[in-house]
Amino acid sequence: MFLLRREARERTTPIGALHRAVTRWGEAERSSSRVAFRRWCDGVAYVDVQARTYADFWNRQNEQALTADGPLWVVLGDSTAQGLGASSPLHGYVGQVLRALRSTGTPWRVLNLSRSGAQTRHVLDDQLPLMDGLQPALVTCGIGTNDILGTPPKRFRDHLRQVIDRLPSSSVVMDLTVPDRFWRVGGAISPYVTSVNQLIGSTALERGLPVAEVSRYARPPWRGLLAADNFHPNNFGYRQHADALRAALPAVLLQRGISAKLSVAGAPGPRQPTPARVVRPDGVRREVGG
Repeated sequence: MFLLRREARERTTPIGALHRAVTRWGEAERSSSRVAFRRWCDGVAYVDVQARTYADFWNRQNEQALTADGPLWVVLGDSTAQGLGASSPLHGYVGQVLRALRSTGTPWRVLNLSRSGAQTRHVLDDQLPLMDGLQPALVTCGIGTNDILGTPPKRFRDHLRQVIDRLPSSSVVMDLTVPDRFWRVGGAISPYVTSVNQLIGSTALERGLPVAEVSRYARPPWRGLLAADNFHPNNFGYRQHADALRAALPAVLLQRGISAKLSVAGAPGPRQPTPARVVRPDGVRREVGG
């Protein structure tokens, strides 16, 4: 499985790679535990396919966003920002909050630079540089879940500080879901995740950035809130993430007739007919229009 092409690996969730390793395991023996395990692996495979199709969806949306008018929202993050586990990309928290923003009558655009499997280093090295030259009215960043077991603690904390320090002043930082009673490993790592959330809160406070406290909204019991892989949220689980983000948004963003105010504040107004830079989560840029 480690010989997958690089581009395939980048669009594969970390947990999704497990399906390739175990899909043939247990064919000769049909114990209830193995059947349950295979059923879970099928759920993982389904969400793993979503990683590719949802990335394609957001790539197309990004092209449209950069050639349209209206306040710009830039999304940084991992598979939860992609909406993996939801019934469609627009039923993740990004889609749900976008509907709330547009319900004010303001034609918000969203540029989703997130990537499934992303860690803090990917935000630093790949996603933040793609914002060069943009003037977003809102930036949201939810990152760190994939670092919990994948990045040494000191490096993880250093990366988190760097991410928050480099965010523009129009940003909202999202903290992490505390995996209390989530699988058997959840209880063991919950204190660590709580300490990471404290770091997110204190570092954001130093910058004067609001924090969307997902940890307060997404809590057990988890029944009915998870996708088929028992890891990512489903539509209802993402509603909790969306509620946390909406609660942290500056009130002015949810007012009607906000477009003119945002333009005065420095957000882009009507776009000029110059070539637009299309930004894709995989880091590819190209020029359109002109």
